[in-house]
Formats: sequence, structure tokens, C-alpha cells
Amino acid sequence: MENFWNDLNKLLSDFYKVTVYKGRWVQYLEGLGMTIALAALACLIGVCIGVLVALVKYYAGGKKSFGWKTVNAACGIYVTVIRGTPIVVQLLIAYTILFNGSFEACVFAFGVNSGAYVAEIIRGGIASIDPGQAEAGRSLGLSESATMRLIVLPQAVKNILPALFNEFIALLKETSVAGYIAARDLTKVSDSIRGIAFNSAPLFIAAAIYLLLVVGMTAIQKKMERRLAQSDRG
Repeated sequence: MENFWNDLNKLLSDFYKVTVYKGRWVQYLEGLGMTIALAALACLIGVCIGVLVALVKYYAGGKKSFGWKTVNAACGIYVTVIRGTPIVVQLLIAYTILFNGSFEACVFAFGVNSGAYVAEIIRGGIASIDPGQAEAGRSLGLSESATMRLIVLPQAVKNILPALFNEFIALLKETSVAGYIAARDLTKVSDSIRGIAFNSAPLFIAAAIYLLLVVGMTAIQKKMERRLAQSDRG
């Protein structure tokens, strides 16, 4: 029993040392803020790039002109290169060649990386829609772009929502490598406190925070899926 209380006291002491002592909990909040900011901005960039690339590949598929073939090939190369190289390497390239600031390099690298995966997700979602839907829109007098915006994309979003959320969750966790270029995200801050306090507890705290974020995003995903399912039945 005495050993149990000694272990408990040590655990509480270690926890105090890596959270309350010298206001280190503020560093966790700052790191968490950096992580959320990186993920949110990269997600926005990734969606914009993904939608653009997916639409280009969709429209270019039925075109035979040199310009469309060139653009389609460029989009294909982009997707292949980004998906075929590690995010850490992309991050280092962005930091050492394109940007001087670690935050800007992280947002750019994570956004471009996510864009390649989002593009394939959206392209697959568009391809899953019956071509008759687009033909029906055109028969009603809608332009090709209006048909895509009003008929095809809304249906595609319902199909790709789970995959998109999974990509966003993966992006959130991928930001943990931002410390490679000295960005003080949650993982970097936790590792710094671990080095100062000579205690591995900060890493478990970071893991718990990431877990809570992922669980929260998963709950939002399931709620949105239920609402979409209800609207389909209604």
C-alpha cells in the first residue's frame, strides 16, 4: 500500500512539474493553437486545390485539345509527385527553398500535400454520380458549369464526406511533424518540456490532446452523416 501512495505522489508531482510549474500549461495552449491554425489553413488550401484539380481532370477527360491534355497531364504529375513523396521531405523543401518562416512553410506544404489527396477523393465522388444526372441538367437548359455546381457536386459531397473527414483528421495528425522546421506546434512544445523536465509525461499529454481532437472531429462527422441520411430519406 505504501508503494502505491509513493507511486501516486510521484505521478502527481511529475504532472505538476510538466503542467503547472512555471506556467507550462500556457505552452501547451500555444502549441495547440499553432496546431489548429496549421491544420485549418492547410485544410482550406487543400480543399481549394483539390476541387480545382478534380474539376480540371473531370473536364479534361473528354477534351482532345492540346491545352486540355497539357493541363490534365500537369495535374496528374502533381498528384503523383505529392502522393509519392513523404510529407517531411516536402516540408523541408518548402522551408529551405520557398519560405523563410516555418509557419508559412508548414501551411504551404501541408496544404499542397492535402490538395493531392482531396483531388482524388473529389474526382472519385464526381465519377460516382450517374452521368444521366448531368445530362438531365443540360436538358433543362443549365450550362455545364451550372450543372456541375447545382446538381453533380452536391450529390458528390454526400458520397465523399466520410473520406474528406478522414483526410482532415489525417492532416491534423500530420502537422505533428512541423517541429522538423522549428514550428512550435503541440508536439514540439511537448517535446521541449520533456527535455527540460526530464519527464516523458508531456508526450502522453500531447497524445491525449490529439486524441480528444480526433474524437471530436469524428463525432462531428457522424452527426453530419446522420443529417445527410435523414435528408435523403425525407
